[in-house]
Amino acid sequence: MTPTTPTAYMLESTADIATEKASRYLQQLCKHFAHKIPVSFDAAAGQISFSGGDCRLEADDNRLRLSVTASDAETLAKLQNVAASHLVRFAFREEMQITWQRV
Repeated sequence: MTPTTPTAYMLESTADIATEKASRYLQQLCKHFAHKIPVSFDAAAGQISFSGGDCRLEADDNRLRLSVTASDAETLAKLQNVAASHLVRFAFREEMQITWQRV
């Protein structure tokens, strides 16, 4: 799987989330959204293509990285909220710390 590179006009933010279940959550998020929108993923990386932007996911042994791109700040904030709220729901047994950083 090859993630796309955001274009120069896109806004981007990332969040690194400490969890030992990163791959599991990556796959769960991707499978959830795959019922309605284009998604590609494997155990280590994924991409969810929303109508207003993309969410790329990367998993390793103790971290899940979410990278969201959009063409404007309002859409970026919306996609951050969608990705984070779904992750929190799936990881309800863990206390998730999700802090977005603009790139």
